[in-house]
Amino acid sequence: MRKTQKKQFEEDDGRTIVNMDVVGMPWYEQRRAVDRRIERESSQTSPFGTGMTDRELKLYTWGALKAGFLVVSVFAVTWILLVLFLTKVVFR
Repeated sequence: MRKTQKKQFEEDDGRTIVNMDVVGMPWYEQRRAVDRRIERESSQTSPFGTGMTDRELKLYTWGALKAGFLVVSVFAVTWILLVLFLTKVVFR
């Protein structure tokens, strides 16, 4: 029998092309914890500000919910009108 040899690609120089960190893997959370610690120790201020206040967060969440409800209601009304049209006009 013949042994199979592992293919060697000439283009492979050993560099990492894509970071394969996956949420939920044990090492992913550890790296984030280290990054947070480094951020806390940093003396530079963030260019993005300090974050949202509670009131801003509630308004942002309520706005997102209203947008979602609007999309759902448009689809619901469209389906209702389609069913009414099919039952009253087409299938008569």
